[in-house]
Amino acid sequence: MGKRVLLVANLGSPATPGVKDVHRYLNEFLMDERVIDLPYWQRLLLVKGIITPFRAPKSAAKYRSIWGPEGAPLIVLTQKMAAALSAETGLPVYVCMRYGAPTPAEALRRLSTEHPDVDEVVLCPLYPHYAMSSYETAVEHVQAAYRKGKFAFALKVVPPFYAYPAYIDELAASLQSFLSEKDYDLVLFSYHGIPERHVRKSDPTGSHCLQHKDCCSVRSSAHATCYRHQVRQTTELVAEKLGLPKHSYSLSFQSRLGSDKWLSPATSDELAALPGRGIKRLLVLSPAFMIDCLETLEELHDEGRETFMEAGGKVYDVVPCLNGSAWKALPLKELGGSF
Repeated sequence: MGKRVLLVANLGSPATPGVKDVHRYLNEFLMDERVIDLPYWQRLLLVKGIITPFRAPKSAAKYRSIWGPEGAPLIVLTQKMAAALSAETGLPVYVCMRYGAPTPAEALRRLSTEHPDVDEVVLCPLYPHYAMSSYETAVEHVQAAYRKGKFAFALKVVPPFYAYPAYIDELAASLQSFLSEKDYDLVLFSYHGIPERHVRKSDPTGSHCLQHKDCCSVRSSAHATCYRHQVRQTTELVAEKLGLPKHSYSLSFQSRLGSDKWLSPATSDELAALPGRGIKRLLVLSPAFMIDCLETLEELHDEGRETFMEAGGKVYDVVPCLNGSAWKALPLKELGGSF
């Protein structure tokens, strides 16, 4: 085995929480054809003519509410996790982002310059579950930069690890630290939402996902790229690991955008309705995010708390993402070699 370098890929963040930088970031993010999968001119009109001009000022205010002295939490925490991963493996670890900086092209050029003897780069997308708007677009973006750069080293990609034992163990441990301190009426697994259309488009069979009752429970080759099936698997495995009764947990989907039909139930709807169903003490975690970011720190911690408490909730806690220990969940050992 020759020399290896690790490349960690995450979502990204605006350069600053200023409206101009958030506007630029949203344009890059939402113009991604795997995020809003409309024809180019329709996407251009929708994103740059309607969504971004109205969304940028509101999003900038949200980013300002979570911005730390070192910068964007997602960037800072990803860099710290990469340093921990390097210390553990003894290998050089670089970071790139799907949107914003550092770009894959910048990271690949830098690592090839600083390690001219590298034989293989292992790409570690920080997305446990397969979705065209997260895992797929991150991998494709890095691979495009790799092909364009005509690098001599090989590029290997870590697959989705939604059921990998170490990932399940880390989630269970983070959850247990809260369960051992308090009693909750329910544990809510809140995953990033995607349109149902994306689930169907990712189905290689074209006839399974969302086409049959209990499709996630019926074995199919479609499950290898089915986000809905994979998040359900993660939820069940963590619950099984902790011995949680069926009535003590549920799952939902957050961060809806637009009027299309998205996976349900929506987290925001659940938070507003749960107190009325007698759920007054709630524990929330978001396993689709390995690193805390706007969707966890602002949407879940702040907006979610306000929604739940105003609806009559009494206790509302959010489990932090794996953050610094996220490297422990990556299935690097399955790749063999020096891990």
